[in-house]
Amino acid sequence: MSESLSYASEKSGLPPGSLVHVGEVHAHEHKISVVNYNKSTVLKHTVKSIEELLPYKTADAITWVIVDGLKDVGIIDDIGRHFEIHPLVLEDILNTHQRPKFDEFNDYLYIVVKSISLGNKEFDVEYEQISLLILNNFVFTFMEKPDVLFDPILNRLDNDKSQFRTLGADYLAYGIMDAIVDKYFVLQDTFDELIEEVEDKLLSDPSSETLASIQKIKRELIFLRRSVSPLRELLAAIQRSESPLINDKTRRYFGDIYDHAIRIIEAIESYRDLIAGMLDIYLSSVSNKMNETMKILTVFASIFIPLTFIAGVYGMNFEYMPELKWKWSYPVLWVFFISISAFLLRYFKRKKWL
Repeated sequence: MSESLSYASEKSGLPPGSLVHVGEVHAHEHKISVVNYNKSTVLKHTVKSIEELLPYKTADAITWVIVDGLKDVGIIDDIGRHFEIHPLVLEDILNTHQRPKFDEFNDYLYIVVKSISLGNKEFDVEYEQISLLILNNFVFTFMEKPDVLFDPILNRLDNDKSQFRTLGADYLAYGIMDAIVDKYFVLQDTFDELIEEVEDKLLSDPSSETLASIQKIKRELIFLRRSVSPLRELLAAIQRSESPLINDKTRRYFGDIYDHAIRIIEAIESYRDLIAGMLDIYLSSVSNKMNETMKILTVFASIFIPLTFIAGVYGMNFEYMPELKWKWSYPVLWVFFISISAFLLRYFKRKKWL
């Protein structure tokens, strides 16, 4: 089954370990980039098949393989066959709706994280699943689409004094995860600015557009929390891991990512509280506006009720109404109308109803 599916539910009925791409299909050419390095040399190139990576299994160097695009299931299948990866892990790599997690095996580690960035549209948050396979001297990175996310790491590898050149595959995995988590802070700054802007509008002139902005932020926070919150559990599991693939020195670096993740998670929780408060303020503002409008209408109705009563009495057209034939009755009635209105306005102002 070579076609891509949009939803995980479409895989219902297939046996466990079925290799089917589940997720958005991006229009780009699939590419396998390879970075092979040690303390003295760095070699960067692309390959067309996984078989070309087999000579690196015995090389005294670290090999970083970046797979751009997941639609070509054959590439994932070849990696599983040549590097003895469990079929369920391969299935999870192809399913881009995975929850961030850490799985530990005898000969390799499997990590799923979410890369989060801002799109071209206003406050358009884009999510991308990035999977990592960490072997003894190999690190496989699986991406949904090409990205410049790892360019800083590639640039640091060119520096022969960089720690990447002297430490193992676990440190490279740390660098990849650190680059992903660091992008969360960019999104956090955007949330800060957006929430502050919405708060200003909310206090000055709340409108239906303000409510739409609040609901959009609330919705994005739900997706963001779903993508970021599991990092706490993931990184804690890495720090507790006794796998020989993770050096004690590198484990401390993962602790630094854990601290960053906690900061992001706490910020998201505070944003949720702020949004809930802003929604309450909006509803209160709308209610207050309605109350002010009803108060004005009530004041006008109260002024016109006695005037309407008098007008109704003298509009009954009885023949023997004494005031009907009096010369000054019309102007006196107007004086009476104006006096009642003035008295009521003064009374309402004294009561601070106006």
